Amino acid sequence: MHILILGGTTEARALAGLLHAEVRVTSSLAGRVASPRLPEGEVRIGGFGGVDGLVEWIGGHAVDAVIDATHPFAERISFNAARAAATAHVPLLALRRPGWVPGEGDDWVSVASLEAAAAALDGLGDRVFLTTGRMGLAAFADRPEWFLVRSVDAPEAPVPARTEILLDRGPFTLDGEREILARHRIDVLVTKDSGGAATAPKLTAAREAGLPVVVIRRPPVPEGVPMAPTPEEAAAWVRELA
Repeated sequence: MHILILGGTTEARALAGLLHAEVRVTSSLAGRVASPRLPEGEVRIGGFGGVDGLVEWIGGHAVDAVIDATHPFAERISFNAARAAATAHVPLLALRRPGWVPGEGDDWVSVASLEAAAAALDGLGDRVFLTTGRMGLAAFADRPEWFLVRSVDAPEAPVPARTEILLDRGPFTLDGEREILARHRIDVLVTKDSGGAATAPKLTAAREAGLPVVVIRRPPVPEGVPMAPTPEEAAAWVRELA
């Protein structure tokens, strides 16, 4: 059995580790990170060339099932995967870590897009900790606030005029997030609802500091695609196919 994992996430690497000794596993990484953490098993890096390219790859490499373990905000590849799997007549599973849920004391503003997040900053403060990654910063380019932008790799223009770049990769610690908020005198945090524990400490730090958090809601999984919340449940799905 040959399983294609579309990933690059922590969950994708964990799933490859669970399966590679049992079945043939190929993990596909988009190539957007300069030095990705490679999973166990076979690895390919780069895009497929859209739906048709993915269908061709699935057929040409005798793929028996596809698992979409991409980032919860990788909307395009998720919909491409759904169309390609349906065309190639192979089963598809979406591996999605659960989203974050606000708790007592959280001051969250929920929005649907990066553009809506930029608009929501009105009146929330002048110093913004922006943790949405290096893509899509153009949505904030015309904002007057000062931004601390954290990403794995350096972002490309356009970026806000008043920007400091912090290159770092999770997982992050609560003490480290507290220190960043205090040192940079942050007024508001902006994040995507990525879920998971690796980047969640910033939410706790913001709650402790009484800061508002603008949270961008994740896009839905394509209709009709089953979901698993953990690598273990995704591995069980694969074993049921065997």
